[in-house]
Formats: sequence, C-alpha cells, structure tokens
Amino acid sequence: MSTRRMSYFEAAARARAAGLVDAGSLVEFCPPERRRTSPHLARLDAPVAFDDGLLAARATLGGHPVLLAAQEGKFNGGAVGEVHGAKICGLLRRAWAERPAAVLLLVDSGGVRLHEANAGLIAISEIMRGVLAVQAAGVPVLALVGGSCGAFGGMGIVTRLCDAVIMSEEGRLGLSGPEVIETVKGVGEFDARDRSLVWRVTGGKLRRALGEATALVEDDVAAFRAAALDCLQQARRASADLAALQAAQAALEARHANYPAARDGLEIWRAMGLADAERLPMLDAQEFNRRLAALDTERVQ
Repeated sequence: MSTRRMSYFEAAARARAAGLVDAGSLVEFCPPERRRTSPHLARLDAPVAFDDGLLAARATLGGHPVLLAAQEGKFNGGAVGEVHGAKICGLLRRAWAERPAAVLLLVDSGGVRLHEANAGLIAISEIMRGVLAVQAAGVPVLALVGGSCGAFGGMGIVTRLCDAVIMSEEGRLGLSGPEVIETVKGVGEFDARDRSLVWRVTGGKLRRALGEATALVEDDVAAFRAAALDCLQQARRASADLAALQAAQAALEARHANYPAARDGLEIWRAMGLADAERLPMLDAQEFNRRLAALDTERVQ
C-alpha cells in the first residue's frame, strides 16, 4: 500500500479498495471486461457502467484473507439496482461458504435506484439476510463510510447491521437523506442546503459520539486501513445472545431519555457534557476521539 496520503472521500471505489488492502492482493470477481451492466438502465436509455457501480473482490488485509465490496458513489449515487445488488449478495454467499477473516463493505450509496426500485429493494433485503448469515457463521462484517454519498436508505440499514462501522467526519449515515426529508417535510423541517446542519445530524462525529460508529478516522485511505486492521485483529463481533440484545435496547432507551428534544449534534454534544461543543466540528478525528475518551473516563470515576 502506498504511504502517500489519499483522500477516501475523493477516491474512486477501485482506488479505495486497492489502497485499503495489501498491495497486489486484490482479485476482482466479475471484472470490467465482463461488462455486467444493468439491463433496466439500458432500456431507459440511461447511462450504464461496465460494473454497474460495484467492485466485488477477494484480497488480504494484514495477511488475513478478506472479501470486499466497494460501491462507486460517482455512478448513480452508489444506488443499488439488480446487478449491483446481486454482486454484493454473491459476495456474501461466497463469504458464508469460504469463511474469510472478514467481509469489508465500502459503503457509498444514497439507497435504491428509482429506475429499478423493485429489484433494488429485493436486493437490499437479500443483502441484509446475507450479512446476518455471514455473522452467524462467525465472520465479522465491517462497514467503511467516508464517500461523497454516505450510507443512506437501504444501505444505511445494512451499515447498522454490521459488526463495526468505521467513519470519517466526511462520512454520513442515516435512513432518509437530507434532500428526501426536505422534499417530504419541507425546508422548515430540514434545510438540505445547510451543509453544516447536514453533517451535525448525519456526520461521522455525531455517529461516533452516539456509539453508532465504532471508530472515527481522518479522511485518509491509510487511516481507514489501520482502523479496519484494528477491528479485524480484535475480532470485534457483536454477540447475538439475548443479553447483548437487551443491552443494546437499554442503550437506545437511555439515549432517547437523555436527548429527547435534541435536533442536531451540537445539542447532543452539550447534553453529553463535551466542552466547547461549537468548536467540535473544527477538531481533527484524533482530538475528537481524545475528548470522547476523556468524557468516558470522567463518567467511570
């Protein structure tokens, strides 16, 4: 892997994947020359991509065998269609059969394609089923979120099913995207043009503070690689036993009780007791993580 800093946010899917794993180890399934494009987009005279916006591959990460899927946010906003979704499902089925050290989902998606919504929705349900099956087989699934489209809609749900979620501040995670909320509820409910508001509500720092992201890293492919290695080496897998599920439910109930009327990250950070909440968006990931850790230490004491 190159030591030169590479923005995860700006990189294309193949550049992210190649920079994330061990150099020379990436072997793509259904490569570009196979030309597996969407038949639905072609019938609508809409632009198609040679890989339908999805790279599926095997590789090694720190010498450990992994399978990975990388969504190309620059094609149709990383939206899931029939071929795109089938490639992810196929990768998860391979993971269930081969038992790699981990599955990496490089999520960069606004949800399901409107052009082929039924096929996309079915694909999302099958991806969810596949993630759960792989986890039940003892293989951790890690989501990496730091692209321009974030993780919204069906892929937002898939991301929250994963054993670990690695995000940069530039990454965003949610169910409905800001533009969708504004369209349905009006600009008074959510102004999608207010980029500061968008990141305070869906961005990586808030998701990390709420515990929805396992790690917050800088916008650097090498930083995502280091965090993925850390999660892999520590085998961070969520237990599916009843006690773990009850603990997760209790945490959600406590969060609702602690921040019942909070509308964005600033209000939540203030309620948590983080000093200078207005300055938190200016901090780099390392300093933000340090302040969160210090706050956790104070609570324990």
